[in-house]
Amino acid sequence: MTGRERILNVLNQKETDRIPWLPFAGVHAGYLAGYTAEEVSRDGDKCLRALREVNRLYRPDGQPVMFDLQIEAEILGCDLSWSKDSPPVVISHPLEGTCEIPRKIPGANEGRLSVELDVMRRMKKEVGDFTALYGLLTGPFTLALHLRGMDLFMDMTMNPDYVAKLIDYCTDVAAAVSGYFVDAGMDVVAVVDPLVSQISPSHFGEYLEEPFRRLFSLIGEKGAKSSFFVCGDAFDNLEPMCRTGCDSVSVDESISLAEAKKICDARGVVLGGNIPLTTVMLNGTEQDNSRYVVDLIDSLDNHRNLIIATGCDMPYATPRENVLAAEQAVHNTDAVRETLGSGKAGLAEPDVELPDYKNLKRPLVEVFLLDPLSCASCSYMLRAAREVKEEFGDRIDLAEYEKSRPGDAARFKKMGVKQIPAIYINGKPEYSSRIPAREELRGVIGELLQKGTAFLH
Repeated sequence: MTGRERILNVLNQKETDRIPWLPFAGVHAGYLAGYTAEEVSRDGDKCLRALREVNRLYRPDGQPVMFDLQIEAEILGCDLSWSKDSPPVVISHPLEGTCEIPRKIPGANEGRLSVELDVMRRMKKEVGDFTALYGLLTGPFTLALHLRGMDLFMDMTMNPDYVAKLIDYCTDVAAAVSGYFVDAGMDVVAVVDPLVSQISPSHFGEYLEEPFRRLFSLIGEKGAKSSFFVCGDAFDNLEPMCRTGCDSVSVDESISLAEAKKICDARGVVLGGNIPLTTVMLNGTEQDNSRYVVDLIDSLDNHRNLIIATGCDMPYATPRENVLAAEQAVHNTDAVRETLGSGKAGLAEPDVELPDYKNLKRPLVEVFLLDPLSCASCSYMLRAAREVKEEFGDRIDLAEYEKSRPGDAARFKKMGVKQIPAIYINGKPEYSSRIPAREELRGVIGELLQKGTAFLH
């Protein structure tokens, strides 16, 4: 059975010879081939060579062509900031301060979308007979936030009709892009919408359930399979996500795969996930990765309708040996389990010293992030915190922590941070996996400053 057959059998809920393996190697593909993230995001030839390396080294059953949630936004007028080791980041919002609904639908020949489609067609010719190829597009809610900026969260309360119209427009964009992907030979269209983890199930039902249902229906009508990919703690929205008619959902390390599978099994939806990106893949050892994957598989009551995947786009400099160890643990689980012997996965972490929260001189805002350059939710959470710091200046302190850094990862654990991105104020969680509206966060900080020393514990 080829990897492509394995993936498609699972997505059609048929038997397979083993669990499929799906490494999300976006900018990491560039690392393997000696290119920067920007090079593989702009240059089709370099991107193709990098994808060949992923296919050769990691023996994926399924493989994404690009993992870039800024392609549509760039065509629609968003400015981007570029990095050598991360995907680009949206830094401007053309709909900020307006209540317009755009009409433009990106064409297949526009911007970096044309590069992506060309690489898709070339990859299909080279590996499409034995590897299932995934086309990843930006989900409607995340695209709406790219276009509108942080005002979107306030709009959901103050201007719900505008939000509904904007999301309908963004769904039209996603529908057009999904059609291009299927025409270019993609077996699976994954709608990646990380900001869904930042809203409540009631808001999901109000604004997103029907647009997603329409989008996944269109993908199915085009003859492709679909995946609904949400990063962050989207557990409360998992059942509503399963009701949208998608063939599969993918989740990251914020959600227990075993608990998620119970929900997906009840709804007849395939589940993909969720090897941790930083603590295990980036900063762990080969043995850590082998053991984590074996333990992950063993945590599940059954292995039907399951794809083992990285929790999201792998960090650029993830050691290839760690990914190879994870691949072996998926494809040869029994042999790897026997080699590992007894014991559970556990990584040694440095000790860290926490602030003296009882004796702070001024309010302390701490932001806990996965990676603000590669995680859309993290970038917007960080922007919210930096905006209040800019406004209040030296009257407050701001600290930023990233789980990709070993010392910071230890701080996450010591603080008990389970949901990211998160903002803690004076040592207490204020926003966990929910990006605050600008006015809301400003009000919380302002109230603390008005109380003066009364905010201290």
